[in-house]
Amino acid sequence: MAERKIALLTDSTCDLTDEELEALDIRMIPMRIVYEDREYRDRMDITPQQVYDSLTEEVPHSSLPLPEDVMACLDALKAEGYTDVLYISVSSGLSGTSQMMRVLSEQYSGLTIHVLDSKTLSMGLGFLVLEAAKALKETGDIAKVIEHVKQVRAKTQAYFVIPTLKYLRMGGRIGAVAAVLGSTLNLKPVITVSAEGKYVTAAKVRGFQNAIHRMEAIVAKHFAKQPVHLAIVHGDAYEGAMALSDRLQNTMSVIQSRLRQISPVLGVHTGPGLLGIIAYPAV
Repeated sequence: MAERKIALLTDSTCDLTDEELEALDIRMIPMRIVYEDREYRDRMDITPQQVYDSLTEEVPHSSLPLPEDVMACLDALKAEGYTDVLYISVSSGLSGTSQMMRVLSEQYSGLTIHVLDSKTLSMGLGFLVLEAAKALKETGDIAKVIEHVKQVRAKTQAYFVIPTLKYLRMGGRIGAVAAVLGSTLNLKPVITVSAEGKYVTAAKVRGFQNAIHRMEAIVAKHFAKQPVHLAIVHGDAYEGAMALSDRLQNTMSVIQSRLRQISPVLGVHTGPGLLGIIAYPAV
């Protein structure tokens, strides 16, 4: 039986650095950010800061990767001798990207393409991709890799707090999170991602800072002193993210910590000020 050569593929919402992607030979397909008269490929043609700086003039919308970008990536992988591709996508509950990949994979010949729904986003997705790369190196067995990623996915927790819900509402991503929160009562939701990969409210707290502290408490209680891999993510809120990271280092057993600015395409949906905690057991 011919030896299988397996490529790992994800999209630009993973919030892994270019250095991490290159070191582990992970390929990334860019989502798109679309303005009225122009569009950009996420992380390639536009930075998060450029998105935030222009929000007062125009709020863009996000869009799926260009099919030709996907095809070009698959063509390159096939030319490099790969036989299989494991594509780990942003949550299908938040984007149609995984469905698009399933359709394209059925049309594409010469590669066996496996599509795995992360049911999360940002470093929740990023962590799963890193675990897939590790498992792929250890086993080389794609079925075992997929099973391992599913196990990590089930144990990963992701929580977010944002100053305003208006950008989520404008992007149609509000899901089960009540859009009326915050206007008169100054209630702020602690947002998490459900098992189905959709935004839901984990708690409602009066005031943004109180919501951040509630988010910390939820995560700390969930993992107790269990060793974890931790990511603090932010949207143009570096100082707040650093302070949050420092506090969690003191209250949790953190094996490895990452601090990341979310990708431009995620910033479109949250606006500036987001703080998030993503963690999973280090076992």
